[in-house]
Amino acid sequence: MSIILVRYSEIGLKSKPVRKRFEAQLKENMMSMLIRDGAEALITSDESRFYVRTENIDVAVRSIRKVFGVASLSVAETCGSGLEEICEAAAKYSSAILKKGQSFAVRARREGTHAYTSMELAKEAGSSIFLANEDVKVDLTNPDVVFYIEVRNNKTFVFSTYVRAYAGLPLGSQGRVLAEVNDDRGLLSAWLMMKRGCRAIVRGTYGTDVLSAFDPSLKIVEENEGDRYKKDILGYVLGTSVDELKDVNVSDHSVPLYFPTIGMSDDEVSKMLNSIRREI
Repeated sequence: MSIILVRYSEIGLKSKPVRKRFEAQLKENMMSMLIRDGAEALITSDESRFYVRTENIDVAVRSIRKVFGVASLSVAETCGSGLEEICEAAAKYSSAILKKGQSFAVRARREGTHAYTSMELAKEAGSSIFLANEDVKVDLTNPDVVFYIEVRNNKTFVFSTYVRAYAGLPLGSQGRVLAEVNDDRGLLSAWLMMKRGCRAIVRGTYGTDVLSAFDPSLKIVEENEGDRYKKDILGYVLGTSVDELKDVNVSDHSVPLYFPTIGMSDDEVSKMLNSIRREI
C-alpha cells in the first residue's frame, strides 16, 4: 500500500513540549490544506514523521508540499521489518521504476533493534533488485535511480524520490502580523513571514492568490480596517527596500516593523516570486 511519508526539519530542534505543540499545529495545517484541495486523507505520526494515507496521492502530494513546516515528502510502499519481506517489497517496487540499462543504488537506514545492519540490508535488497530486473547494474557513486529503505521499528518504507517542500515553521505557531501587500516586494515579504510561522492579516489585494495558496484561511482586510487588529498582532510587515527605508516613520507604529526583503534586490524578489508562482 502506498503512503506519503512527511518529514519536517527545524521543528525537531525544539524542546519536547514545544515540538509537540508545533507537531499538532503542523498536522492541523496539513488537514486544512488537504480539505481545501479536495483530498480525503488520514494523518498519523510517529517519531518525527507524519504518515498520510489517501486514495488521491498526486493531489495530496501537491497539497502537503504547500504546508509550511514540511521539509520533504516521499511516496513510499510499506511492508514489515523482516529482511526477506523487505527484499521482496524492494524487488517488486523496483520493477515499476527501473528501466533496461539503468544503474541503481540502495540507501538503507534503520531505527530500532533488528537482526541485520543497515549495510546488510542495503546489500541484500540490492541483490534482490538486481535479480528482479533485466540488464541493470549497480553504481554506488552516480546511479540513475536511488532506492531508499527506511526501517522504523516494525515498519519499512521503500521509495525512490524526495519531494522538496518549503520547510520553515508551521503557519500560526508564531502569532499574527499585519502585512501591507501592494506590490511584489510586499507580497514576498508577507510570504516569508508566513514561512516563519506567522499567520498574516493582509491589507491589500495584490497577489493574494499566491498567499491564499499557502493559507486556506487567509484573512484579507480593507485599507481602513487594519487599525482594528492592532491589539491582535505582533507587528507590521512592510515590503520596503533599503533605499526606501529612510521614508519609513517608525514613530507612526506602536508595534515592531518587519522588513523581510530589505536585503534583496528587485531582481531577486522577482525571481523568487516567479519560482513560487510556478510551483503552486
